[in-house]
Amino acid sequence: MFLSAAIPARAEMKFAYVDVQRALNECDAGKKAKGEFQGRVESLESHLQRQQNEVQSLKDEIEKKGMLMNADQRQNLQDQYVTKLKNFERDYKDSKDELQRKDNEITAKIVHDLAQVIRALGERDGYTLVLEKGSILWGTPNIDVTDQVIRSYNAMHVQIGSVGENGAAGVSRASSEQRAGAPARSDFGSAAAKRSTISK
Repeated sequence: MFLSAAIPARAEMKFAYVDVQRALNECDAGKKAKGEFQGRVESLESHLQRQQNEVQSLKDEIEKKGMLMNADQRQNLQDQYVTKLKNFERDYKDSKDELQRKDNEITAKIVHDLAQVIRALGERDGYTLVLEKGSILWGTPNIDVTDQVIRSYNAMHVQIGSVGENGAAGVSRASSEQRAGAPARSDFGSAAAKRSTISK
């Protein structure tokens, strides 16, 4: 009797999970970013298509008329073709790199905000652990708090990447102190950001 009384009661465990990619896709900031990103993609694709058409036109002209031209004319056309081809290849690579950087930048900012909202919600509602859906094999739907996270973030109406600045996360917290063993605020959500993208 004495022994059993000396053993502390086991704390109740409370778990939840969040589909970060869905939150990214469905939150207002994500929808806006996705639309702007898609507009940039279409603009770059249009520009590259025009360049590709010019390159193809010069190639066709060389193949069809090259033998009828004098040496200087043919060389001039070939030089134009080589220059435009190099420009196209350079612009294609630069555009691809630019889009990847923009995707990574915007995704990281929004996921940072979502991570702060998730942390605040978890602390407020007393969750022992909040997991990312992509890292678990199965979870009952009633512990999916993705919709709560989206609603909380949407209600904040803040500039992306600013949640958590000056200690404000937009969700009332149970405590202003960071819990023992919790990841540093600057690192929180960084892994999720690497697995998510606004281009999906």
